[in-house]
Amino acid sequence: MDGSAPQARVSPGPQARPVVRVPVVLRVNGTEHRIEVDTRTTLLDALRDSLKLTGTKKGCDQGQCGACTVHVDGKRVLSCLTLAASADGRAVRTIEGLEQNGTPHPLQESFVKHDGLQCGYCTSGQIMSAVALIEEGRAGSDDDIREFMSGNLCRCGAYPNIVAAIREVAGRGDDA
Repeated sequence: MDGSAPQARVSPGPQARPVVRVPVVLRVNGTEHRIEVDTRTTLLDALRDSLKLTGTKKGCDQGQCGACTVHVDGKRVLSCLTLAASADGRAVRTIEGLEQNGTPHPLQESFVKHDGLQCGYCTSGQIMSAVALIEEGRAGSDDDIREFMSGNLCRCGAYPNIVAAIREVAGRGDDA
């Protein structure tokens, strides 16, 4: 022992990886967008940051809340868990794409009518999931609606009103 203090060993830590960018063609709400994204960019971030479509919300960023729900090729997906590059060339529909010729989608109108929104943060994801639920033919009973909407969380607790809005548009009326 030479009396000197032991030297700490410092591991170099993870190596910084180079940013790899790829060209992506996103067909969003019927319009083709050619953008370049980092390979790690989520569809959510591409929609919000690159295309400035901010109706799709970033909630938990972990696929737990459903606020980021969009449709890709007609199927609902959590855009925070979907890489933008994986949507290359595919049809993406966001909440902004539901209206037709300035007329809101029937579910958007029904959510307003039934007060299916309170703070409104989860609303776009709720509506996108509900549209898919109806298109999939899964709005049989209130229990079915609740089950197939269970991936969408609402902190305000507007669930009964959301179910009523979906029931109405699914053609089951208010008394089902």
